[in-house]
This record gives sequence, C-alpha cells and structure tokens, in this order.
Amino acid sequence: MAGKRQIGRGLRFAGRLGAAAVALLIFTLVGVQFLRVIDENIAMASELRGVTSDIAALRRRHELELRELRRLQDPEGAIPEIHDRLKLVRSNEAIIFVSPAPASVQ
Repeated sequence: MAGKRQIGRGLRFAGRLGAAAVALLIFTLVGVQFLRVIDENIAMASELRGVTSDIAALRRRHELELRELRRLQDPEGAIPEIHDRLKLVRSNEAIIFVSPAPASVQ
C-alpha cells in the first residue's frame, strides 16, 4: 500500500508540475504578445506624430499659397511681381543690382 501511495503522490506532483509549466508557458506567450502589441503601438504613435506634423506643414503651405494666389489675382498685387520677374521699371523707378562683397584676401 505504501508503494501505491508514493506513486500516487508522485503522479499528483508531476501533474501539478506539468500544470504549472503549462500555465507558465501560457503566461509567457501572452506576455510576449502583449509586449509586441505595445511595441507596435509605440511605433504607430511615432509615425502618427510624424504624419500629423506633415499635415500641419502642408496646411501652412496651403494657406501661404492661397494668400499668394489671392494677391496675384488682384492687378495691384500682380504688378510688383511682374516687374520683379521681368526686370521692368516704371518711369519713376530704377533697378540697382548689388553684387556680393569680394572675399578678403589674406
């Protein structure tokens, strides 16, 4: 009888040890998946910040271009631009070309 009791205890211990090992394995797998999801979320948050800043920059550029477009649609706003690009002057104006200062010789 004592031998059967020893075997029963051994089997129960092995069963408990196996259950603990399976529980530890499941806990480890869930933890690894959880960490992977956290890492993906951090990467996505970083990418989202970059995209958000790109969108803000594009909106600022869009506003500047709309202002420029409105200015150029008005004849009074377009005349200075035309004169600058074509190097034209009015009768009471003069063009002064400024060349860069020469490099100092040492």
